[in-house]
Amino acid sequence: MAKTLLLMRHAKSSWSDKKLPDFQRPLKKRGAIAAAEIAEILRENELIPEVILSSPALRASQTAEIVAKVCNLEQKITYVNSFYMGEIREFIEQLQKLDDSLERVMIIAHNPGLEAFMQTLDGKLEALPTAALAYISLDLHHWSDISKDTTGELVGYWDPENLEAQLKEQEMGKDKKDKKDKKEKKEKKEKKEKK
Repeated sequence: MAKTLLLMRHAKSSWSDKKLPDFQRPLKKRGAIAAAEIAEILRENELIPEVILSSPALRASQTAEIVAKVCNLEQKITYVNSFYMGEIREFIEQLQKLDDSLERVMIIAHNPGLEAFMQTLDGKLEALPTAALAYISLDLHHWSDISKDTTGELVGYWDPENLEAQLKEQEMGKDKKDKKDKKEKKEKKEKKEKK
């Protein structure tokens, strides 16, 4: 069975206190709202992770806590020190240690490492702005098999900055499909009636 990997960059952080070390920068109010919106998308699309692996930096841990709260996963966050400024190797090493009973895992971390990891898996040059979520399907049966050569399929992508437009586009696509289905049904009925 394929594994699902959810990659989320931490939400928008505050730069208001210039004296704070980078590691201790908190989320902006807008960032907290965006994290909750992404968590709702996880719920709506039945993509709630079984575990969240997060950077311990404050902006990432706050993002993880918001996602976990909205998805009812409070006890399922594991903080991984190497994810702060993490590179592809660190993400792979942590995923390789996971129990195979886990089918859906989320990583919350930072760019440029997280974006590079997504691009390595999907093979496309996609950006991963703050609070954006990439849903990647991996053709793996065992987490221990993941490597730098593993490829995946980008199944879904959500960016809070463009969420309204993305949802409208999805709805338009659904409306077009519904109209097409109705048209095909009508044509079938008319064809049957002619016989």
